[in-house]
Amino acid sequence: MPKNRRPTRRSESSVEAGVERHRLPSGLRVVLVPLPHARSAAVTVHVRVGSRYESARDNGISHFLEHMLHRGTASHPSAHEQALAFERLGGTLAASTYADHGVLSVSVPPDALEGVVDLLSEVCRAPIFDAIETERGIVREEILEGLDARGRRVGPDDLLREAAFPRHSLGFPIAGSLQTLARFGRPALRRHHARHYSTGLVVTIAGQFQHRGLVTHVARAFKLPRARRPESPSPRPIPGPVIRQVRDETSQTALRLAFRAPGERDRDEPATELLLRVIDDGTSTRLYHRVCDERGLCYDVSALYESHEDVGLFDFAADCSHDNTPEVLEEIVGIARDLAHDGPREDELAKARARLAFQLDAMRDSPADLGAFYGFSELAGLSRSPAARLRELERVPRAAVQRAAARLFRADRLALVTVGETSRALARRVTRAVEQLA
Repeated sequence: MPKNRRPTRRSESSVEAGVERHRLPSGLRVVLVPLPHARSAAVTVHVRVGSRYESARDNGISHFLEHMLHRGTASHPSAHEQALAFERLGGTLAASTYADHGVLSVSVPPDALEGVVDLLSEVCRAPIFDAIETERGIVREEILEGLDARGRRVGPDDLLREAAFPRHSLGFPIAGSLQTLARFGRPALRRHHARHYSTGLVVTIAGQFQHRGLVTHVARAFKLPRARRPESPSPRPIPGPVIRQVRDETSQTALRLAFRAPGERDRDEPATELLLRVIDDGTSTRLYHRVCDERGLCYDVSALYESHEDVGLFDFAADCSHDNTPEVLEEIVGIARDLAHDGPREDELAKARARLAFQLDAMRDSPADLGAFYGFSELAGLSRSPAARLRELERVPRAAVQRAAARLFRADRLALVTVGETSRALARRVTRAVEQLA
Protein backbone atom coordinates (compact mmCIF):
# COMPACT_ATOMS: atom_id res chain seq x y z
CA MET A 1 0.00 0.00 0.00
CA PRO A 2 1.46 3.43 -0.92
CA LYS A 3 2.64 5.34 2.15
CA ASN A 4 0.55 8.42 1.31
CA ARG A 5 -2.70 6.47 1.15
CA ARG A 6 -4.82 6.08 4.29
CA PRO A 7 -6.21 2.58 4.96
CA THR A 8 -9.67 3.98 5.61
CA ARG A 9 -11.88 6.43 3.76
CA ARG A 10 -13.19 9.50 5.55
CA SER A 11 -16.80 8.58 4.85
CA GLU A 12 -16.31 5.21 6.60
CA SER A 13 -14.90 6.62 9.83
CA SER A 14 -16.76 8.32 12.64
CA VAL A 15 -15.46 10.15 15.67
CA GLU A 16 -17.53 10.73 18.83
CA ALA A 17 -16.10 12.00 22.09
CA GLY A 18 -12.63 10.97 20.94
CA VAL A 19 -13.63 7.43 19.95
CA GLU A 20 -12.82 6.48 16.36
CA ARG A 21 -14.47 3.70 14.37
CA HIS A 22 -12.77 2.66 11.13
CA ARG A 23 -14.00 0.19 8.55
CA LEU A 24 -11.05 -0.65 6.33
CA PRO A 25 -11.37 -1.48 2.62
CA SER A 26 -10.72 -5.14 3.52
CA GLY A 27 -13.80 -5.14 5.78
CA LEU A 28 -11.80 -5.24 9.01
CA ARG A 29 -13.17 -2.93 11.69
CA VAL A 30 -10.88 -1.04 14.06
CA VAL A 31 -12.10 0.91 17.09
CA LEU A 32 -9.81 3.32 18.95
CA VAL A 33 -10.83 4.40 22.46
CA PRO A 34 -8.32 6.90 23.85
CA LEU A 35 -7.82 7.15 27.62
CA PRO A 36 -4.85 9.51 28.02
CA HIS A 37 -4.86 9.12 31.82
CA ALA A 38 -4.50 5.32 31.66
CA ARG A 39 -1.21 3.59 32.38
CA SER A 40 -1.91 0.69 30.01
CA ALA A 41 -3.36 -0.15 26.61
CA ALA A 42 -5.71 -3.06 25.95
CA VAL A 43 -6.06 -4.80 22.59
CA THR A 44 -9.26 -6.80 22.17
CA VAL A 45 -10.37 -8.95 19.24
CA HIS A 46 -14.05 -9.88 18.84
CA VAL A 47 -14.91 -12.72 16.46
CA ARG A 48 -18.26 -14.00 15.19
CA VAL A 49 -17.78 -17.62 16.30
CA GLY A 50 -19.26 -20.00 18.86
CA SER A 51 -21.58 -22.93 19.40
CA ARG A 52 -24.43 -21.11 17.65
CA TYR A 53 -22.56 -21.54 14.35
CA GLU A 54 -21.84 -25.24 14.83
CA SER A 55 -23.60 -28.46 13.90
CA ALA A 56 -24.34 -31.31 16.29
CA ARG A 57 -21.36 -33.18 14.79
CA ASP A 58 -18.81 -30.39 15.30
CA ASN A 59 -20.25 -28.94 18.52
CA GLY A 60 -17.42 -27.62 20.68
CA ILE A 61 -14.96 -26.89 17.88
CA SER A 62 -15.08 -23.11 18.47
CA HIS A 63 -14.12 -23.64 22.10
CA PHE A 64 -11.38 -26.12 21.16
CA LEU A 65 -10.06 -23.68 18.54
CA GLU A 66 -9.86 -20.99 21.22
CA HIS A 67 -7.70 -23.34 23.29
CA MET A 68 -5.50 -24.17 20.30
CA LEU A 69 -4.83 -20.47 19.64
CA HIS A 70 -2.61 -20.59 22.74
CA ARG A 71 -0.50 -23.37 21.21
CA GLY A 72 1.92 -21.30 19.20
CA THR A 73 2.64 -19.57 15.89
CA ALA A 74 5.47 -19.90 13.39
CA SER A 75 7.47 -17.23 15.25
CA HIS A 76 6.75 -18.76 18.66
CA PRO A 77 6.18 -22.46 17.93
CA SER A 78 4.91 -23.76 21.28
CA ALA A 79 2.46 -22.79 23.99
CA HIS A 80 5.33 -21.88 26.30
CA GLU A 81 7.18 -19.73 23.75
CA GLN A 82 3.99 -17.90 22.78
CA ALA A 83 3.05 -17.24 26.42
CA LEU A 84 6.59 -16.03 27.08
CA ALA A 85 6.40 -13.63 24.14
CA PHE A 86 3.22 -12.02 25.51
CA GLU A 87 4.59 -11.89 29.04
CA ARG A 88 7.84 -10.27 27.91
CA LEU A 89 5.66 -7.45 26.56
CA GLY A 90 4.00 -7.18 29.96
CA GLY A 91 0.70 -8.93 29.23
CA THR A 92 -1.02 -12.29 29.22
CA LEU A 93 -3.30 -13.51 26.45
CA ALA A 94 -6.85 -14.11 27.69
CA ALA A 95 -9.54 -15.76 25.57
CA SER A 96 -13.17 -16.78 25.96
CA THR A 97 -15.79 -18.47 23.80
CA TYR A 98 -19.48 -17.65 24.13
CA ALA A 99 -22.51 -19.01 22.32
CA ASP A 100 -22.30 -16.44 19.51
CA HIS A 101 -18.89 -14.76 19.72
CA GLY A 102 -15.31 -15.18 20.86
CA VAL A 103 -12.94 -12.71 22.53
CA LEU A 104 -9.14 -12.49 22.73
CA SER A 105 -7.59 -9.72 24.79
CA VAL A 106 -4.31 -8.58 26.28
CA SER A 107 -3.27 -5.50 28.26
CA VAL A 108 0.27 -4.12 28.09
CA PRO A 109 2.28 -1.00 28.87
CA PRO A 110 1.65 1.67 26.20
CA ASP A 111 5.18 1.39 24.79
CA ALA A 112 4.56 -2.31 24.02
CA LEU A 113 1.36 -1.68 22.05
CA GLU A 114 2.68 -2.14 18.50
CA GLY A 115 4.54 -5.29 19.51
CA VAL A 116 1.46 -6.87 21.04
CA VAL A 117 -0.66 -5.92 18.01
CA ASP A 118 1.82 -7.83 15.84
CA LEU A 119 1.85 -10.82 18.17
CA LEU A 120 -1.93 -10.98 18.61
CA SER A 121 -2.45 -10.65 14.86
CA GLU A 122 -0.14 -13.62 14.30
CA VAL A 123 -2.19 -15.67 16.75
CA CYS A 124 -5.33 -14.77 14.78
CA ARG A 125 -3.73 -15.22 11.33
CA ALA A 126 -1.44 -18.21 11.59
CA PRO A 127 -1.80 -20.57 14.54
CA ILE A 128 0.19 -23.78 14.03
CA PHE A 129 -2.13 -26.03 16.10
CA ASP A 130 0.73 -27.69 17.94
CA ALA A 131 0.25 -30.41 20.60
CA ILE A 132 -3.36 -31.15 19.73
CA GLU A 133 -3.52 -34.26 21.89
CA THR A 134 -2.20 -32.39 24.91
CA GLU A 135 -4.84 -29.69 24.56
CA ARG A 136 -7.51 -32.29 23.87
CA GLY A 137 -6.69 -33.78 27.27
CA ILE A 138 -7.11 -30.39 28.95
CA VAL A 139 -10.51 -29.77 27.33
CA ARG A 140 -11.55 -33.32 28.18
CA GLU A 141 -10.98 -32.53 31.85
CA GLU A 142 -13.12 -29.40 31.44
CA ILE A 143 -15.99 -31.41 29.92
CA LEU A 144 -15.74 -34.05 32.67
CA GLU A 145 -16.63 -31.38 35.23
CA GLY A 146 -20.19 -31.44 33.87
CA LEU A 147 -20.59 -35.25 33.94
CA ASP A 148 -21.37 -37.64 36.74
CA ALA A 149 -19.55 -40.90 37.51
CA ARG A 150 -21.62 -42.70 34.87
CA GLY A 151 -20.86 -40.14 32.17
CA ARG A 152 -24.30 -38.48 32.25
CA ARG A 153 -24.53 -34.74 31.74
CA VAL A 154 -25.39 -33.05 35.04
CA GLY A 155 -24.06 -29.52 34.45
CA PRO A 156 -27.17 -27.44 35.25
CA ASP A 157 -26.32 -24.46 33.05
CA ASP A 158 -25.77 -26.60 29.95
CA LEU A 159 -28.95 -28.56 30.66
CA LEU A 160 -30.90 -25.33 31.05
CA ARG A 161 -29.76 -23.97 27.66
CA GLU A 162 -30.68 -27.28 26.06
CA ALA A 163 -34.15 -27.08 27.60
CA ALA A 164 -34.60 -23.41 26.66
CA PHE A 165 -33.44 -23.87 23.05
CA PRO A 166 -34.46 -27.43 22.16
CA ARG A 167 -33.06 -28.77 18.88
CA HIS A 168 -31.22 -25.49 18.21
CA SER A 169 -27.51 -24.71 18.31
CA LEU A 170 -28.04 -22.05 21.01
CA GLY A 171 -28.85 -25.02 23.23
CA PHE A 172 -25.53 -26.77 22.52
CA PRO A 173 -22.90 -26.90 25.28
CA ILE A 174 -20.12 -24.49 24.38
CA ALA A 175 -17.40 -27.05 25.16
CA GLY A 176 -19.16 -29.81 23.20
CA SER A 177 -19.05 -33.44 24.30
CA LEU A 178 -16.37 -36.10 24.73
CA GLN A 179 -17.61 -37.66 21.49
CA THR A 180 -17.30 -34.49 19.40
CA LEU A 181 -13.99 -33.53 21.02
CA ALA A 182 -12.48 -36.84 19.89
CA ARG A 183 -13.17 -35.96 16.23
CA PHE A 184 -11.33 -32.65 16.03
CA GLY A 185 -8.05 -32.77 14.14
CA ARG A 186 -5.85 -30.25 12.37
CA PRO A 187 -7.87 -30.20 9.08
CA ALA A 188 -11.15 -29.47 10.94
CA LEU A 189 -9.48 -26.78 13.02
CA ARG A 190 -8.02 -25.11 9.94
CA ARG A 191 -11.40 -25.10 8.18
CA HIS A 192 -13.16 -23.60 11.18
CA HIS A 193 -10.39 -21.05 11.67
CA ALA A 194 -10.54 -19.93 8.01
CA ARG A 195 -14.32 -19.61 8.17
CA HIS A 196 -14.41 -17.40 11.26
CA TYR A 197 -11.05 -15.65 11.71
CA SER A 198 -11.55 -13.36 8.75
CA THR A 199 -11.79 -9.66 7.98
CA GLY A 200 -15.20 -9.74 9.66
CA LEU A 201 -13.62 -9.51 13.10
CA VAL A 202 -13.23 -6.34 15.19
CA VAL A 203 -9.97 -5.03 16.69
CA THR A 204 -10.38 -2.55 19.55
CA ILE A 205 -7.56 -0.61 21.20
CA ALA A 206 -8.37 1.22 24.42
CA GLY A 207 -6.14 3.12 26.81
CA GLN A 208 -3.06 5.29 26.32
CA PHE A 209 -1.66 5.24 22.78
CA GLN A 210 -0.35 7.42 19.97
CA HIS A 211 -2.91 7.76 17.16
CA ARG A 212 -0.36 8.48 14.46
CA GLY A 213 -0.05 5.49 12.17
CA LEU A 214 -1.88 3.14 14.54
CA VAL A 215 -4.75 2.21 12.20
CA THR A 216 -2.25 1.64 9.39
CA HIS A 217 -0.22 -0.61 11.68
CA VAL A 218 -3.30 -2.67 12.60
CA ALA A 219 -4.29 -2.93 8.94
CA ARG A 220 -0.86 -4.28 7.99
CA ALA A 221 -0.75 -6.71 10.89
CA PHE A 222 -4.27 -8.16 10.50
CA LYS A 223 -4.09 -9.33 6.89
CA LEU A 224 -6.87 -11.87 7.09
CA PRO A 225 -8.90 -13.68 4.43
CA ARG A 226 -12.36 -12.51 3.50
CA ALA A 227 -15.21 -14.80 4.47
CA ARG A 228 -18.96 -14.65 4.53
CA ARG A 229 -20.59 -13.72 7.81
CA PRO A 230 -21.69 -16.93 9.59
CA GLU A 231 -25.42 -17.34 9.85
CA SER A 232 -27.73 -19.32 12.09
CA PRO A 233 -31.52 -19.63 11.88
CA SER A 234 -33.61 -18.18 14.67
CA PRO A 235 -34.86 -20.70 17.23
CA ARG A 236 -38.51 -21.62 17.18
CA PRO A 237 -40.72 -20.54 20.10
CA ILE A 238 -40.17 -22.65 23.16
CA PRO A 239 -42.93 -25.24 23.74
CA GLY A 240 -43.08 -24.19 27.38
CA PRO A 241 -43.21 -24.88 30.12
CA VAL A 242 -40.28 -27.28 29.69
CA ILE A 243 -39.46 -28.98 33.01
CA ARG A 244 -36.60 -31.39 33.50
CA GLN A 245 -35.52 -33.07 36.72
CA VAL A 246 -32.16 -34.86 36.74
CA ARG A 247 -31.22 -37.09 39.63
CA ASP A 248 -27.71 -36.57 41.00
CA GLU A 249 -26.36 -37.78 44.32
CA THR A 250 -24.97 -34.53 45.71
CA SER A 251 -25.53 -32.60 48.93
CA GLN A 252 -27.54 -29.86 47.20
CA THR A 253 -29.95 -29.38 44.35
CA ALA A 254 -29.01 -27.02 41.52
CA LEU A 255 -32.08 -25.04 40.47
CA ARG A 256 -32.12 -23.22 37.13
CA LEU A 257 -35.13 -21.33 35.80
CA ALA A 258 -35.11 -19.43 32.50
CA PHE A 259 -37.46 -17.48 30.25
CA ARG A 260 -37.05 -16.75 26.56
CA ALA A 261 -36.26 -13.04 26.42
CA PRO A 262 -35.88 -10.17 23.91
CA GLY A 263 -32.91 -10.06 21.55
CA GLU A 264 -30.44 -7.20 21.10
CA ARG A 265 -32.67 -5.11 18.81
CA ASP A 266 -36.02 -5.80 20.42
CA ARG A 267 -37.85 -2.70 21.69
CA ASP A 268 -38.06 -4.30 25.16
CA GLU A 269 -34.32 -5.02 25.44
CA PRO A 270 -33.51 -1.84 27.46
CA ALA A 271 -36.51 -2.41 29.74
CA THR A 272 -35.46 -6.02 30.28
CA GLU A 273 -31.96 -4.88 31.24
CA LEU A 274 -33.46 -2.54 33.83
CA LEU A 275 -35.72 -5.35 35.02
CA LEU A 276 -32.63 -7.48 35.65
CA ARG A 277 -31.10 -4.68 37.70
CA VAL A 278 -34.24 -4.43 39.85
CA ILE A 279 -34.17 -8.18 40.48
CA ASP A 280 -30.43 -8.72 40.98
CA ASP A 281 -27.85 -5.95 41.23
CA GLY A 282 -26.55 -6.09 44.76
CA THR A 283 -27.72 -7.73 47.96
CA SER A 284 -30.50 -5.18 48.59
CA THR A 285 -32.39 -6.09 45.43
CA ARG A 286 -35.50 -8.27 45.44
CA LEU A 287 -33.97 -11.63 44.68
CA TYR A 288 -31.20 -11.81 47.27
CA HIS A 289 -33.21 -9.94 49.90
CA ARG A 290 -36.19 -12.30 49.76
CA VAL A 291 -34.44 -15.62 49.20
CA CYS A 292 -31.33 -15.16 51.34
CA ASP A 293 -31.76 -12.23 53.75
CA GLU A 294 -35.36 -12.84 54.76
CA ARG A 295 -35.77 -16.60 54.30
CA GLY A 296 -32.21 -17.94 54.58
CA LEU A 297 -32.99 -20.56 51.95
CA CYS A 298 -29.60 -20.63 50.25
CA TYR A 299 -26.14 -19.14 50.37
CA ASP A 300 -26.49 -17.25 47.09
CA VAL A 301 -28.96 -16.71 44.28
CA SER A 302 -28.54 -14.81 41.03
CA ALA A 303 -30.18 -13.69 37.81
CA LEU A 304 -28.68 -13.08 34.38
CA TYR A 305 -29.97 -11.61 31.12
CA GLU A 306 -28.13 -12.68 27.96
CA SER A 307 -29.26 -11.17 24.66
CA HIS A 308 -28.35 -12.45 21.20
CA GLU A 309 -29.05 -10.93 17.82
CA ASP A 310 -32.61 -12.28 17.60
CA VAL A 311 -33.46 -13.80 20.97
CA GLY A 312 -32.37 -13.74 24.59
CA LEU A 313 -32.51 -15.72 27.81
CA PHE A 314 -33.32 -14.44 31.29
CA ASP A 315 -32.37 -16.97 33.93
CA PHE A 316 -32.27 -17.51 37.67
CA ALA A 317 -29.75 -19.75 39.44
CA ALA A 318 -29.59 -21.12 42.96
CA ASP A 319 -27.96 -24.08 44.71
CA CYS A 320 -29.65 -25.13 47.94
CA SER A 321 -30.48 -28.09 50.14
CA HIS A 322 -32.88 -30.60 48.62
CA ASP A 323 -35.55 -29.71 51.18
CA ASN A 324 -35.35 -25.98 50.40
CA THR A 325 -35.60 -26.37 46.61
CA PRO A 326 -39.41 -25.99 46.35
CA GLU A 327 -39.42 -22.89 48.54
CA VAL A 328 -36.59 -21.24 46.61
CA LEU A 329 -38.49 -21.89 43.38
CA GLU A 330 -41.72 -20.50 44.85
CA GLU A 331 -39.94 -17.33 45.97
CA ILE A 332 -38.39 -16.80 42.52
CA VAL A 333 -41.74 -17.38 40.81
CA GLY A 334 -43.38 -15.01 43.29
CA ILE A 335 -40.89 -12.24 42.45
CA ALA A 336 -41.49 -12.77 38.72
CA ARG A 337 -45.26 -12.80 39.16
CA ASP A 338 -45.27 -9.63 41.27
CA LEU A 339 -43.17 -7.73 38.73
CA ALA A 340 -45.35 -8.92 35.86
CA HIS A 341 -48.50 -7.74 37.67
CA ASP A 342 -47.32 -4.55 39.37
CA GLY A 343 -43.96 -3.65 37.89
CA PRO A 344 -41.05 -2.24 39.90
CA ARG A 345 -41.28 0.60 42.38
CA GLU A 346 -39.91 4.00 41.36
CA ASP A 347 -37.29 3.87 44.12
CA GLU A 348 -36.02 0.52 42.78
CA LEU A 349 -35.67 1.98 39.30
CA ALA A 350 -33.91 5.08 40.64
CA LYS A 351 -31.36 2.93 42.46
CA ALA A 352 -30.86 0.71 39.40
CA ARG A 353 -30.22 3.74 37.17
CA ALA A 354 -27.81 5.30 39.67
CA ARG A 355 -25.78 2.09 39.93
CA LEU A 356 -25.76 1.75 36.15
CA ALA A 357 -24.47 5.30 35.80
CA PHE A 358 -21.63 4.56 38.21
CA GLN A 359 -20.76 1.20 36.61
CA LEU A 360 -20.70 2.59 33.07
CA ASP A 361 -18.70 5.64 34.14
CA ALA A 362 -16.23 3.44 36.05
CA MET A 363 -15.26 1.79 32.75
CA ARG A 364 -13.08 4.85 32.13
CA ASP A 365 -10.74 3.44 34.79
CA SER A 366 -10.31 0.16 32.87
CA PRO A 367 -9.04 0.07 29.27
CA ALA A 368 -9.82 -3.65 29.14
CA ASP A 369 -13.46 -3.20 30.19
CA LEU A 370 -13.95 -0.26 27.85
CA GLY A 371 -12.37 -2.14 24.96
CA ALA A 372 -14.67 -5.11 25.59
CA PHE A 373 -17.72 -2.82 25.62
CA TYR A 374 -16.87 -1.04 22.37
CA GLY A 375 -15.63 -4.17 20.62
CA PHE A 376 -18.76 -6.19 21.30
CA SER A 377 -20.99 -3.24 20.36
CA GLU A 378 -19.19 -2.93 17.03
CA LEU A 379 -19.36 -6.66 16.33
CA ALA A 380 -23.10 -6.67 17.06
CA GLY A 381 -23.66 -3.58 14.88
CA LEU A 382 -24.92 -1.52 17.83
CA SER A 383 -22.13 1.11 17.67
CA ARG A 384 -23.01 2.64 21.02
CA SER A 385 -21.00 4.26 23.80
CA PRO A 386 -21.44 3.79 27.56
CA ALA A 387 -22.93 7.28 27.78
CA ALA A 388 -25.40 6.55 24.97
CA ARG A 389 -26.35 3.26 26.64
CA LEU A 390 -27.00 5.07 29.90
CA ARG A 391 -29.19 7.67 28.16
CA GLU A 392 -31.13 4.84 26.53
CA LEU A 393 -31.76 3.14 29.87
CA GLU A 394 -32.61 6.39 31.67
CA ARG A 395 -35.41 7.04 29.17
CA VAL A 396 -37.19 3.76 29.96
CA PRO A 397 -40.32 4.48 32.05
CA ARG A 398 -41.65 2.24 34.80
CA ALA A 399 -44.60 1.21 32.63
CA ALA A 400 -42.22 -0.15 29.99
CA VAL A 401 -40.40 -2.28 32.58
CA GLN A 402 -43.72 -3.68 33.79
CA ARG A 403 -44.72 -4.42 30.19
CA ALA A 404 -41.43 -6.23 29.61
CA ALA A 405 -41.94 -8.28 32.80
CA ALA A 406 -45.48 -9.23 31.79
CA ARG A 407 -44.24 -10.30 28.35
CA LEU A 408 -41.30 -12.21 29.81
CA PHE A 409 -42.53 -14.04 32.88
CA ARG A 410 -44.99 -16.48 31.36
CA ALA A 411 -45.21 -20.24 31.69
CA ASP A 412 -45.15 -20.75 27.94
CA ARG A 413 -41.71 -19.08 27.78
CA LEU A 414 -40.27 -21.04 30.68
CA ALA A 415 -37.62 -23.76 30.99
CA LEU A 416 -36.80 -25.24 34.38
CA VAL A 417 -34.08 -27.69 35.38
CA THR A 418 -33.27 -29.25 38.74
CA VAL A 419 -30.20 -31.41 39.30
CA GLY A 420 -30.20 -33.27 42.60
CA GLU A 421 -32.81 -35.29 44.44
CA THR A 422 -36.04 -36.02 42.60
CA SER A 423 -39.39 -37.05 44.01
CA ARG A 424 -43.09 -36.96 43.21
CA ALA A 425 -43.62 -34.40 45.95
CA LEU A 426 -41.00 -32.09 44.43
CA ALA A 427 -42.53 -32.57 40.97
CA ARG A 428 -45.97 -31.58 42.29
CA ARG A 429 -44.67 -28.42 43.96
CA VAL A 430 -42.69 -27.49 40.84
CA THR A 431 -45.85 -27.85 38.76
CA ARG A 432 -47.90 -25.75 41.18
CA ALA A 433 -45.25 -23.01 41.23
CA VAL A 434 -45.13 -22.86 37.44
CA GLU A 435 -48.93 -22.65 37.27
CA GLN A 436 -48.76 -19.35 39.15
CA LEU A 437 -47.31 -17.80 35.97
CA ALA A 438 -50.19 -18.93 33.76
